[in-house]
Amino acid sequence: MTGKWAAALALCLVALGVSGVALVGRDAPVGGSAAVTMAVDTAVDTAGPARPRLALLTSLPLLFGEKFALDSPPTAAALRLEAAYALSPIAVTDVASLRGHRLLLMAHPRAQPAEMLVALDRWVRAGGRVVLLADPRLDWHSERPFGDPLRPPPDFADTGLLAHWGLSLEGPVVDGPQSRHAAGLEVLTASPGSLAATNDSCAVSAGGLLAECRVGRGVAMVVADADFLNVSGEGALDGPTSQNLDLLMRVLSRARNR
Repeated sequence: MTGKWAAALALCLVALGVSGVALVGRDAPVGGSAAVTMAVDTAVDTAGPARPRLALLTSLPLLFGEKFALDSPPTAAALRLEAAYALSPIAVTDVASLRGHRLLLMAHPRAQPAEMLVALDRWVRAGGRVVLLADPRLDWHSERPFGDPLRPPPDFADTGLLAHWGLSLEGPVVDGPQSRHAAGLEVLTASPGSLAATNDSCAVSAGGLLAECRVGRGVAMVVADADFLNVSGEGALDGPTSQNLDLLMRVLSRARNR
């Protein structure tokens, strides 16, 4: 089974409620252990120079499209990520899936069971870097009906993780597209939320759109929107989005180098 088929299968199984699924990317070591270990943050690609490794957990149709068709054209966000990183899609945040990774992108993830949130928190505190797109109201167009397990959830299911890291997240004050200035860029968002720091371990910027938290020896970067990734294909944001993916790459780079 190819890596892409394995990724699609694992993501489908998790969306359908099959428990105990952990997908490890082709560059990640396989095996179980109760300890969270950190590995060197590079991977050798036989087709080119070494690229940093990036674990990707998302409910959004970034890699496979809504139908999980492997021949679907990749989104602009996926192409941008693949150009800079060696991607390893994962389905859950358990110990096995996080092992061997130092950088994780959680782009509007599905709700994780309590034990997997504990594993994620321990991984970050051990030195992991996570970028979390936590959208309190997703406007991303979907052809799948409400209730379909493969449809992205309508909002970020915060079960206490943000509060544990020192943040609160409020829903959008204004619905619809909004231009925001963030990290020196002009980006188009859609119904973004607002983050606030609840202790001195977090710093909030861009009017509540961005937050950076020091969590143990690791870092959590949080963005209160995920729709800003929707810059290509049917249903993409209608407006100036030329710097949207620059924001994603800038946040990932900052997390990696902190």
